[in-house]
Amino acid sequence: MEKSIETIWKEGFLKNDALVAPKLNDLYNQKSKHIIDKFKRMFKINLNAIFIGSFVVLIASYFVGIPVMGVGYFFILNGIVIFNRKLNKSLLKIDKNVSSYEYLNAFNNWMKEQLQANRKIARIYYPLFFLFMVLGFWFSNDIQSEFNEFMEQGNDLTLLFGIPVLWTLPIIFITSLLAYFGDRIYNFDVGLVYGPIFRKLKELITDIEELRATDIN
Repeated sequence: MEKSIETIWKEGFLKNDALVAPKLNDLYNQKSKHIIDKFKRMFKINLNAIFIGSFVVLIASYFVGIPVMGVGYFFILNGIVIFNRKLNKSLLKIDKNVSSYEYLNAFNNWMKEQLQANRKIARIYYPLFFLFMVLGFWFSNDIQSEFNEFMEQGNDLTLLFGIPVLWTLPIIFITSLLAYFGDRIYNFDVGLVYGPIFRKLKELITDIEELRATDIN
């Protein structure tokens, strides 16, 4: 029968190749469990918040007169949720029938892959957020009314898909910047939310490796 996660944490480093003292062993087991469980909770809460937020933005955008932005944001945000829930499934495939140290490293490797995957799509959805914001305001009734009045006064502007070409230049420039720096923006965002957990995880793995190396020597 497959071992329960509680059994794995109890056994922890007490396998044949574990050389740390029992008390330290138990301490690091508890720290490891706490860090990973905290990350899982925060990850789940974050995805649920994004999912709920997509509906809030969709409804709010309708009432403030920028439904195009709301619809765009709704699909982008839900795309992010679906993408990350698929990544979360791979976390469940990590072999739990190993020592706590091995499981901790497996989790760390999964997290790195998850972050790398999100950096790639961040270079897509950050520019899309900006473009849908621009489109949302552009196709709002207020902006369209003011623009029509502006054009009726005899102003001659070259249009591209109904948008002045001259205005598209800064839009293209900002969109390009967001595409180029999207991964760095994501790093900043995720650091604000998960930064403390990442640091504690790294410190814990480093401490365990140093103890193991000391005992071996």
